Amino acid sequence: MKLVCLDLEGVLIPEIWINVAEKTGIEELKLTTRDIPDYDVLMNKRLGILKEHNLKLRDIQEVIATMEPLAGAYEFSMALRSRTQLIILSDTFDQFASPMMKKLDWPTLFCNTLIVDDQDRITGYKLRQKDGKRRAIEAFHSNGLSTLAAGDSYNDLTMIQTAHKGLFFRAPDSIKKENPEIQAVEEYKDLLAAVNEFLD
Repeated sequence: MKLVCLDLEGVLIPEIWINVAEKTGIEELKLTTRDIPDYDVLMNKRLGILKEHNLKLRDIQEVIATMEPLAGAYEFSMALRSRTQLIILSDTFDQFASPMMKKLDWPTLFCNTLIVDDQDRITGYKLRQKDGKRRAIEAFHSNGLSTLAAGDSYNDLTMIQTAHKGLFFRAPDSIKKENPEIQAVEEYKDLLAAVNEFLD
């Protein structure tokens, strides 16, 4: 059996933190794993900014409620799911993801969890596991499954490199230049063509 594993933000939906930054005017929240490869460093920076500006979970959820999947993402994901299983491997959080999963017709999602106090303040986060995207791919392989993985950021690299077939989707030029051996595509039709080639 063959599985397709995709990152979420930047691949199927817009970057949540960038949308929050645009809504609040806090430029530093635009930083993502495209800019800061170390996820712990990035998240601790974000948590400090939220505390400094007294932003709470509901403030972020209100922004997410206004977001839509990227143009063409729903149709792409449904075409893919008509042929095989789609697993979303994301560093987002379950408290963020549900509205977007509903709009994508509930694909399977593996993600992390925020720690929220009784004042609705985000005080920390709990990773599903360290390097969870790679570990998920390895677990699928240990169950005799073949995998294709695609993502757009530094935190997708180990997943892409571990899968039987790995691709960049709309990744920044800097990441593509550092990893020229990884196929890069920009459009859903090309990603779907790569998926179909993998499945056939």
